[in-house]
Amino acid sequence: MFDEKIVAGLRGRDYIETRDWSDAELDVALDLAADLKYKFRNGIPHNVLPDKTIFLLFFDKSTRTRNSFEAGATQLGAHAHFIDAETSQLSHGESPKDMGVILSSYGHAIAIRHDLEPGKGNSLMREVAQHSDRPVMNMQCDIDHPFQTLADLMTIRERFGRDLRGLKIAVSWAYAPSYAKPMSVPQGLITLMTRFGMDVTLAHPPEWKLMKDTMSLAQQNAAAHGTKFEVVDNMADAFADADIVYPKSWGIEELFGRPQEALELSKNYKNWICDEKLMGHAKKESIYMHCLPADRGNEVTDAVIDGPHSVVYQEAENRLHTCKSVMALTMA
Repeated sequence: MFDEKIVAGLRGRDYIETRDWSDAELDVALDLAADLKYKFRNGIPHNVLPDKTIFLLFFDKSTRTRNSFEAGATQLGAHAHFIDAETSQLSHGESPKDMGVILSSYGHAIAIRHDLEPGKGNSLMREVAQHSDRPVMNMQCDIDHPFQTLADLMTIRERFGRDLRGLKIAVSWAYAPSYAKPMSVPQGLITLMTRFGMDVTLAHPPEWKLMKDTMSLAQQNAAAHGTKFEVVDNMADAFADADIVYPKSWGIEELFGRPQEALELSKNYKNWICDEKLMGHAKKESIYMHCLPADRGNEVTDAVIDGPHSVVYQEAENRLHTCKSVMALTMA
């Protein structure tokens, strides 16, 4: 069922950004995720990682990510150790090198979430990976959220089939007053979906630009894979004839150290909300996606997120299976 040469090449591999894995490698991960989903739903044991340990290091709060990893590791026969960065020696200045060397000698993988400081999270993960002889996984950083976007791609394939050529996905900023959210989900979407046949339209107010390197990578991926990548300045144009819509809030790169300034500025764009009228611009059979938690009444109305277009719970469920797939492939 799986290309054994590709599977063998993924043992011990880091998973820090989707760009680090080839299209063929991501396809294997998705195929295995589908197989593990079938087994989970049908009560078929799949403890392929007996006696293995993965360390989960969190610099930020989490619901889906922590629980998908902890539950997933258990279902694979492994054990997940939760580590709060604030209660570890990292808060006292322990080096990424020491952490990478020591934790990799204690177990079989290290997963890290560090997403609210541009220029910090991804760099830390890659430094840990340099000194770890076990795979390092990105549970969300400042640049990418590779488990989320892999689950998003899995969900889209479940709805539209494997051949996604010509589908349009609208990735849009949306208003939220709760906190300045990471940029990694929209950045992960524009760099991954352009590789898998989809035309991507990005929409945001002028202040909410994504990172330059990420924008450049999305453009390169679109050119290399024969897809389209464009940027517009309003939600309606982004949603026009879209097959998939993915509106969510994110912060301003230059203001992550001053989040209240970003939140105050965002009040000028309260009309950036996904409602039924806006969904009318998309195709009749379009789907609404969100990584969750969604800021109901601000990012999206209840009528949309609880309505017939929404696939958010299917999407959230698939987080479990993509986590399990990557763990199974890299920790075996």
